[in-house]
Amino acid sequence: MKVELLGSLNYSKLSEVLKSEGIDEVKVDTLIGKIKYLEKEARIRNVSLAGRLSRFPGDVFEVLGLSEEKSLDSNLKYINRVVNMGHESITDHDYCLFLLKDVSPLIEQTIIEERLSSFTIKSRREVDFSNAGFYTPIFYDKAGNVIKNNGEVQREYQEYTESLFKKYSEFINKGISKEDARFILPYSFNSNIIMGMDAHTLKNLIIKLTKTKYSKISELKELGERLNSICEEHIPYVSSSVSKVECDTTDKVDELLKGKFSKNYRVIKQPVLIGRTYDVDNKIIASAIMRRYQFNYIKALNIAKNLDDEIRKEIVRRIAFESDGLELSQVSFEYQIPISFAVLTHLTRHRMHDIITPDFSPVVDLKQYKIPPKIQNVCLDGYLKVYEDNYRMYKHFKDDYGIRDEDLVYFTLSGNMVNVQTNINGKNLKHILALRECNKAQWEIREVARGMHEEIKKLDDAKLFETLLGPSCETELVCREGKESCGKINAILVKKK
Repeated sequence: MKVELLGSLNYSKLSEVLKSEGIDEVKVDTLIGKIKYLEKEARIRNVSLAGRLSRFPGDVFEVLGLSEEKSLDSNLKYINRVVNMGHESITDHDYCLFLLKDVSPLIEQTIIEERLSSFTIKSRREVDFSNAGFYTPIFYDKAGNVIKNNGEVQREYQEYTESLFKKYSEFINKGISKEDARFILPYSFNSNIIMGMDAHTLKNLIIKLTKTKYSKISELKELGERLNSICEEHIPYVSSSVSKVECDTTDKVDELLKGKFSKNYRVIKQPVLIGRTYDVDNKIIASAIMRRYQFNYIKALNIAKNLDDEIRKEIVRRIAFESDGLELSQVSFEYQIPISFAVLTHLTRHRMHDIITPDFSPVVDLKQYKIPPKIQNVCLDGYLKVYEDNYRMYKHFKDDYGIRDEDLVYFTLSGNMVNVQTNINGKNLKHILALRECNKAQWEIREVARGMHEEIKKLDDAKLFETLLGPSCETELVCREGKESCGKINAILVKKK
């Protein structure tokens, strides 16, 4: 694992430029050190500026001057004082960009759940992962002690995992696409991530990874500790805040429910709408009226209900396609969705919805998995055997070696299925379905999106809203894929004529 905070300057290139100007190498190193210090000073200054702006007289530029007059230590003390008062929003102005190399999808899925952060992840649809490498955990027993024969067990795990990568390559050689072959990749394979977040979110992430139940998974804890170490050097007010927080690594809800229910579950067959706003169309139109005329809700709702059908239809379409669409966010839909780990990030990466994914520990049901249609036709027996062998190896490590659940999570395969729960407002549902119902979308997430859409089609009070949902070629007669268009837009336009 390699974790690095990306600075605003390329110091290696800057060093080369300075040396090319004939500056002595020792002086160059000194200059680079001073520049790094100035960058850190500017980071601290910006946050102290935010803290002073709300409390000091003068305009924003005068307050900036005040912060610039202070030393780094003085600004840092001021930040800590404001943050300790509970005003952590000032740290939202310190944006941090990290490069994460050779981290597993377990880390990927855990950190991507931070909804106020941004991520770019190497695509498993486009990139061959045959030689990606993988993470090998230190194996602990249920008491939290490293097992005595850890080295031997690690070698056995490595040999087994290498066999999965070999099978992955075999599938590709048989003509299976990378996006389908990846369904057998273990959740220990190496991923690479660009992660961006403000310092406020970063603090919460470090606490989550190092001081809560997530810290029981060694790889997650290691990431948290590395992030905190970076903060000690570059963003010291974050590490200072982290050090003041005490958490319990016990899941208190799980502790209360433990033993009361069976762990057995079944992955549902398709997305199910489990909660929603009622009177959807009227609420959207009433919101548009309230926004523009300030009527109370009851009056606006009555007006909405009594408008001519054509006007109602046109209002909803203009809200969606010729305005900012904010009225659509006043309605929401709660789903339970069956999905594989292979494409779960396709859903979680849409940040503006509230999604709950199952914890990896205890291990999910490894017997429930997705079978890609092309694999079904080409190499089904080999695919089924991968999952049978994987479950057998999981049981072997669990029963014969007594490995704790937190280390067994790496037996999760990308094709294993879980039920997730999410709450999406109408504006974001429209955005997600426009992308994911497109023929260019990955086939499983397209199935999920169409299933979510079908649930809306069943609603008698959302007939106008439903017309907004789907790929843009159908809803707007526009394709935004350019040269990569599937061509469906041409058939639609011909039919319209």
